[in-house]
Amino acid sequence: MAILGLFSLFVLPSLTLGASLPEEAITELSVTLYNHLRATGEDENILCSPLSITLAMGMMELGAQGSTLKEIRHSMGYDSLKNGEEFSFLKDFSNMVTAEESQYVVKIANFLFVQNGLHVNDEFLQMMKKNFNGEVNHVDFSENIVVANYINQWVENSTNNLLRDLVSPKDFDAATHLALINAVYFKGNWKSQFRPENTRTFSFTKDDESEVQIPMMYQQGEFYYGEFSDGSNEAGGIYQVLEIPYEGDEISMMLVLSRQEVPLATLEPLIKAQLIEEWANSVKKQKVEVYLPRFTMEQEIDLKDVLKTLGITEIFIKKANLTALSDNKELFLSKAIHKSFIEVNEEGSEAAATSGMIAISRMAVLYPQVIVDHPFFFLIRNRKTGTILFMGRVMHPEAMNTSGHDFEEL
Repeated sequence: MAILGLFSLFVLPSLTLGASLPEEAITELSVTLYNHLRATGEDENILCSPLSITLAMGMMELGAQGSTLKEIRHSMGYDSLKNGEEFSFLKDFSNMVTAEESQYVVKIANFLFVQNGLHVNDEFLQMMKKNFNGEVNHVDFSENIVVANYINQWVENSTNNLLRDLVSPKDFDAATHLALINAVYFKGNWKSQFRPENTRTFSFTKDDESEVQIPMMYQQGEFYYGEFSDGSNEAGGIYQVLEIPYEGDEISMMLVLSRQEVPLATLEPLIKAQLIEEWANSVKKQKVEVYLPRFTMEQEIDLKDVLKTLGITEIFIKKANLTALSDNKELFLSKAIHKSFIEVNEEGSEAAATSGMIAISRMAVLYPQVIVDHPFFFLIRNRKTGTILFMGRVMHPEAMNTSGHDFEEL
């Protein structure tokens, strides 16, 4: 089971599936984003949502014109599409993943907070509503404490209280004219749930060879599994890919695990959009023994540097052209915040770990064993479209906790 919450915030100050959007565009964005984060946080946990960032940038694209619009479309991989075709894709995909009849829950909320007195073009508001079901509310950013509390409450409500205190009063002042927010929430039960009574304390070996004790879940069942070569002779040159579906089979978590003797950093440079597609097409359903940590993670990312890495720079400077959003020609993007949360556990609510230790054998067994007792990479993806909702890695499971979140309410 996994519960995820995601938040993206864009703040602007003032100086005074439609057609054929290639799914690999979002996957390429995912890989670029991940590589940037691992380069800046060499040994840190990573969690982000390419889907949320894509939707947030889609809303910004609606407001852009001229070279600013061209730069965004190029950097997001939309050059092969006619102008505006990407919005049909984003709208159709959002509608598909949030369908009420689904056996999982995905909530996508988009909101525009506008400074009192700032004129927002009617066409922009109509397109926001049409393509993103976006809502608009006018506030007074000079009352920064009131606005911060208001936005934080809205985000909490949109993510079932998973994401709290996402903005602070210092994020806003009298020069702030607009805050654009996207929040994504996902909750899914495993198709084959882990039994809480099988969860035991287990040793997790980090890349520096130190060990920490973590709650380890266990089950034997049929999952999508494959073994792949990393092109080296180290530890046999083989790594494992395991895909665990959620109820309904549309969404899954894909885990990528190097051999215990091989640091995750050795495997990460191989991660490319084409390879992710190869994993998805090559794993086969078979009986597997799975040892998976029960974990939670929360991370906040300053998107400004990430977007600049993608080639999106003009929107952050005074020459930004956001005149499709407002007649105010002095608007530009000053702040871009992305925050996400994930809980992975046995079935949906936080389960108490049973005391004791697990002793397992790595000798010959009847079925493949996936023992996630060292750093790993993961994706949560739509199996039909290949779109990546969330991605990350776990390097330090002991750094994760659930304080401040009431999972019983979910």
